[in-house]
Amino acid sequence: MNDAYDVVVVGGGIAGISAAYALGQDGARVAVVEREATLTAHSTGRSAAQFLASYGEPANRRLSAASRAFLDSDADGLADRAVLIPRNVLWVAPDGFDGHLQERIEANQVTVTECELLDVERTVAICAALDPEWLAGGVIEYGGFDIDVAGLHQAYVRGARAEGVTILRERGVRELRQQGSDWRVETSEGRLSCSVVVNAAGAWADELAAVAGAQAVGMRPLRRTIFTFSTSFDAEDWPLVIAADESFYFKPEGPGQLLGSPADEHLDGPCDARPREVDVARGIEAVNQATRLDIRSIRSKWAGLRTFAPDRVPVVGFDPVVPGFFWCAGQGGTGIQTAPAISTLAAALISGENPPEDVAALASLLSPQRFAGVAAVQLEGP
Repeated sequence: MNDAYDVVVVGGGIAGISAAYALGQDGARVAVVEREATLTAHSTGRSAAQFLASYGEPANRRLSAASRAFLDSDADGLADRAVLIPRNVLWVAPDGFDGHLQERIEANQVTVTECELLDVERTVAICAALDPEWLAGGVIEYGGFDIDVAGLHQAYVRGARAEGVTILRERGVRELRQQGSDWRVETSEGRLSCSVVVNAAGAWADELAAVAGAQAVGMRPLRRTIFTFSTSFDAEDWPLVIAADESFYFKPEGPGQLLGSPADEHLDGPCDARPREVDVARGIEAVNQATRLDIRSIRSKWAGLRTFAPDRVPVVGFDPVVPGFFWCAGQGGTGIQTAPAISTLAAALISGENPPEDVAALASLLSPQRFAGVAAVQLEGP
């Protein structure tokens, strides 16, 4: 195996593999280094992803819009099945939270997403499990989609391999050392050399930065809990139902089954996240309070880390101090739906090309330069 590359991408999740594919398309010799046996062992493989144009910070929304064409094309034809599966989004609120529904209307107006304010009767007509005694109204957001995360990730793997990208699993990075204009990447299975190291390490992005001698930006890995449960309702055509204050959500997950979450965000460290019984219980309580689902037991449960920069905007660009160290991290809750745009921008910046017009203006907003000289926030206990 040739251990000399133009770019070594650390992390095989959606951020890393999409960047590797885009770089391979530009003609770069690329290796992806993943310390786990499975590329999607952490956040990517645990995502209940939904394409929601109005979600996240303004920069995230623009990245989502720029990613839509690639997702619509089933990953440029690389996927063997549809990447986007239509599912509208229904925001619901009890008395006293009507203002949150108006915020959803305003967010959708910014992204020019079709939506509609609904009274109690029309909201319950869309999702029969909602309790009209709890409900004050809803907002239906049209044009949403479930994302086939596994299908999208596998499409990127397929495309990356076709572009000559080398994918190395079970290769933990032990040391990053600069020698002249090159990097020496010491892994658990040998040494690689390259000109650029891409930090796509997710929750471990700050730790990898420290290994490279770069300043941490203060990444915040936030644990989210998900569980599945049975239902007697005919729910397959229901939308994704989200509390307008984001205190819970649920959606269909196959025949006779729903997926639910308390939409929690608990500060954690980089880890193999595990669900906590108290968070599952809170999720069940929140859903039961708003519906007639009467959840009494669950089928499965898991947790994942959604990692954000302090301003909740992705970090994409060369480190302002350490040459050849490139950040592609902090995608948080929009990492799947923004991967096409972020990877395209990353590849252009690394290759020294002009990014596409729809993402070029975002380069300065996403750059790690915005954190230069700012002390990283220290993680506290979970």
